[in-house]
Amino acid sequence: MESTEKLTDTNAILAYLYEKFPLCFIAEGETKPLKIGLFQDLAERLADDSKVSKTQLRVALRRYTSSWRYLKCVKAGVQRVDLDGVDCGELEQEHIEHAQATLKESQEKAKAKRAAQAPKPAAKKPVRKPTKTQAPKVERSAKPAAKAEPEVKLVQANLSDLKQKQRVNVKLGKSPVAGVITDINKEDVLVQLDSGLSIKVRAEHILL
Repeated sequence: MESTEKLTDTNAILAYLYEKFPLCFIAEGETKPLKIGLFQDLAERLADDSKVSKTQLRVALRRYTSSWRYLKCVKAGVQRVDLDGVDCGELEQEHIEHAQATLKESQEKAKAKRAAQAPKPAAKKPVRKPTKTQAPKVERSAKPAAKAEPEVKLVQANLSDLKQKQRVNVKLGKSPVAGVITDINKEDVLVQLDSGLSIKVRAEHILL
């Protein structure tokens, strides 16, 4: 009897999704926006699959939808697709604008990081010409360090503070993800993330 090894690496899980659902998850080239609520469909399809867990699927799905390749495909006139590649309606303008803003911010951060890591060329020493009076040396002042953006402190929400259509942040991985509450059922809160993904979480996972 073969033992099925559970996948834990996010890249390996994405490769598995490319293989299992090639009409939904595109491995190379232009991608397609995913159906809202696709995570629930994915969890149901792979419920009996011992290779992946819901937690790892959520992380992989978040990486896929936050990639530049995916964000570039979120544009006017494009249809969302389900796991089988079937069209599920056009994108809303709010989601298009959010994707464009996220892409721009990500690209600017990457550009700044590359610039910071790039080796600085060695300054050439000027050739001194014989002069009767030597001009005083002018020292170049170092550029002031860029001010770090103020960190926004988020606090854990209480269930009593939450209501439908309220914008919140959900703790997913290392950084919170913004979204809107669409339903509250006892202790479970359904949040639609700005990327289009809908997830069900407890109040302790929500930040305000």
